[in-house]
Amino acid sequence: SHTWFWNLIQNDFRTGNIDFEGCMRLLEKMQIPFDEDHLKHIFKKTIDKHTGDIISMDDFRAIYRALVHRPEYEELFKAYSTDGKILPDGQLLKFLVKEQFQTEANETTALEIIMKYEPIDEVRTKRMMSFEGFIRYMNSEECSIFKSQHRSIYQDMNHPLCDYFISSSHNTYLIADQIMGPSHLWGYTSALLKGCRCLEIDCWDGHNNEPVVYHGHTLTSKIPFRSVIHVIDKYAFMSSAYPLVLSLENHCSPKQQEVMADCLKTILGDKLLSSPIGGEVDMTRLPSPEALKFKVLIKNKKVGTLEQSLLRMDDDYRGETEELSDSDSDDEDSDDTLPVRTVRSPSKRKGERKSSLLPPKKTKVRKTKIALALSDLVVYTKSQKFVSFDHSLQHQQCFENNSIGESYARKLLRSSAKEFIAHTARFITRIYPKGTRMSSSNYNPQEFWNVGCQMVALNFQTPGTQMELQDGKFLDNGGCGYVLKPEFLRDRNTTFTPRNVGGHSKPMSLSIRLISGHQLPPSSMSKTNKADPMVQIEIYGVPEDQTRKKSSVIKSNALCPKWNETFSFNIQVPELAMIRFCVEDEISLVNNEFLGQYTLPVMSLNTGYRKIPLMSKDGIKLESASLFAHVWYY
Repeated sequence: SHTWFWNLIQNDFRTGNIDFEGCMRLLEKMQIPFDEDHLKHIFKKTIDKHTGDIISMDDFRAIYRALVHRPEYEELFKAYSTDGKILPDGQLLKFLVKEQFQTEANETTALEIIMKYEPIDEVRTKRMMSFEGFIRYMNSEECSIFKSQHRSIYQDMNHPLCDYFISSSHNTYLIADQIMGPSHLWGYTSALLKGCRCLEIDCWDGHNNEPVVYHGHTLTSKIPFRSVIHVIDKYAFMSSAYPLVLSLENHCSPKQQEVMADCLKTILGDKLLSSPIGGEVDMTRLPSPEALKFKVLIKNKKVGTLEQSLLRMDDDYRGETEELSDSDSDDEDSDDTLPVRTVRSPSKRKGERKSSLLPPKKTKVRKTKIALALSDLVVYTKSQKFVSFDHSLQHQQCFENNSIGESYARKLLRSSAKEFIAHTARFITRIYPKGTRMSSSNYNPQEFWNVGCQMVALNFQTPGTQMELQDGKFLDNGGCGYVLKPEFLRDRNTTFTPRNVGGHSKPMSLSIRLISGHQLPPSSMSKTNKADPMVQIEIYGVPEDQTRKKSSVIKSNALCPKWNETFSFNIQVPELAMIRFCVEDEISLVNNEFLGQYTLPVMSLNTGYRKIPLMSKDGIKLESASLFAHVWYY
């Protein structure tokens, strides 16, 4: 293997020894991820043995080994290797079956791994694996803690829309806070690239008959509605082929609503769903994500019935409006836009309305005017005011959706979880953050997923545990933004509630041995590459599954801390549970600094020796940092 290594690097040493820059370039060329602080530390230690800032080929090999040849990998390799240097395909197969619990693995599996990861030609042609190949395999996606089968779409996509959790964003146009933060098209682009499938668009009348998007009554900047739709048209299906819902929070006059309808039709073209698919008016069951692939659905209030819309489709009915009185209108999201009371008077001339600011009253009488042109674009996602679970059971149609503010929704799930679940088994329910969250903070989405809410809308622009749970949940099913709800949340006669889980799920006994960390981000307090890392492992799920366990603190080592600690969890409802690994630097007894985290669904855990990637505070993958653990469950 030495000749292999020399051949690989000698070109770079053609003109003599290399410096730190050259060392970095060479590692990049070899596709070895490194953290600059850690590399600098190893480099310095190597040149301390002699003077000068340059290293020889032998020095480089020492640096490479310090960074890449991890003792915890070596131990595993030696346990299965026949001579400590080579792993024949049969031994690799044994490792896969015994250690990685890949019971279905066979000779072909082992051979494929050798072909893919073994860098040394003469070892590869003998159907064997060197330690170099074994390292590359252990560092690959295949050995990630996230099940590779779940990286692609594996769930049945033919259930009705209401049977899925749907990745949903709130105030998508904000990239900072709600009061002063800039409204920005990047909010839409980044949410779509993350696989978000329900975007919110807050529309207001703008100049020159051009509607604008911003957070009403605040100082956030305004962006033209037209530009937002152009961005959506461009990015809608880049990360997912499944339907995208545009949730319009509509504050426009009928005249500008017509401009909105026109924008949607002309810009989105065939992508816009404006009549039932397949021409059928079976409105007793929602279509599936599969049937609605590459379609954009408009979620807004609607007047009249679908049949009336379809009849109108042929006529030109520009300028017609209808009025929705407060009984069938819904104020849902307006709770979230700071309160300014308007009474819209029915006016003789179309498109005109008087607004007057009134002192707050307990009752709101609102006459909302809606342009038929926009109303008719609403098919399967009609916004309907939520009255009560009972009222919905009796009157609500499957294509009518409710939005419920988080505070009210939290009351409901505490007082009537059973009815809440019966409701979400039938109707798409959207939860949104309360308007008093001025800094656009988020709420914990888990408690709403626990009762089957499909669209749990979060502020995607706000980093934190809530968004990490969101990102983790929607890693599942190929990251397509739709995750099939467990059977006990789809069944209309279910008796499951988050506090009464008996018999609905098979409990899981989970054991995680946290072995080590590698190239963890150094502490912001450290001038070199040090930190005092500790790991918290948290389970989010039904109330009795919520738990958190902490590892010990490893002093002054971010490069390769070793824990070797085992944590056991009993999980009652694994189908709803999420697991979060959070690495922190202990700065003082009362203060920890976040270094990195990774969150994933418990059902997506891989068994065996696994690498846990780490994400930064902003949800960006830390290229060189990871944890190493052994996972086992039954």
